[in-house]
Amino acid sequence: MGRYIFPTTREDTIARRRSKPQPRRREPQAKINDQIRASEVRVVTEGAQLGVMAIADALEAAEARNLDLVEISPKADPPVVKIMDFGKYRYEQQKKAKEQRKKQARQGELKEIRFRPGTDSHDYGFKLRHAREFLEQGNKVKAWVQFRGRDIIYKDRGRAMLERFVEDLSDISKVDQMPKMEGRRMTVMLTAEKKK
Repeated sequence: MGRYIFPTTREDTIARRRSKPQPRRREPQAKINDQIRASEVRVVTEGAQLGVMAIADALEAAEARNLDLVEISPKADPPVVKIMDFGKYRYEQQKKAKEQRKKQARQGELKEIRFRPGTDSHDYGFKLRHAREFLEQGNKVKAWVQFRGRDIIYKDRGRAMLERFVEDLSDISKVDQMPKMEGRRMTVMLTAEKKK
């Protein structure tokens, strides 16, 4: 005899989805104090090197200064540890990581502008203004002309439109990739030019 499966309602399914724990991003944690497993370590302080010593002696030296023993280079032979305030060290690491994420976000996104071979001049002007805004914000712009069905015979119109697009934005951008065919679309890539 088969197992009976109770019918579930939509609310049960939604509640089950919400109850799943979300994975948290964790930065790799440095080992501190008793977590360090090496028998001998090379000890460094802010001002000088104390040399190679047993882990017990290194822990005593850190405790005498009311600081922590933090493993800096675990792959070295012997591992390198530093006597420092671990809370301050972790704060500085988080600050550096945050700055790196900010810099990555500032590099800009890729924005796309789509045309057809028969795009009207008003629509062209509207899309050109959007492209200009994107470039002024520091984003890259990929403009493409889509050829559907029999539109493929108007490749020259598409190329002319993209060349005009590049020309109209030449004051604030530079061309990464000249117009070229990719399947049934012709694309051009523009990048914002750095202001001097």
